[in-house]
Amino acid sequence: MAEKIGVLVVDDHPVVRKGIRSLLAEESDIQVVGEAVNGLDAIEKVELLAPDVILMDLVMPQMNGVEAIQ
Repeated sequence: MAEKIGVLVVDDHPVVRKGIRSLLAEESDIQVVGEAVNGLDAIEKVELLAPDVILMDLVMPQMNGVEAIQ
């Protein structure tokens, strides 16, 4: 069996994160490895979790998605 694609979900709204997590849980080849609440949190989680894919909101407090991507 192939290795699962690790996804980090980054959004400041808990309901959005939960919804994305629920949708991705239906895919057998995808695993949500973590969640982050803003860009700063995302940077820390990327270093810790090493996800394959990051689904990131662009408008968030403290550090937005565009700043975090840079």
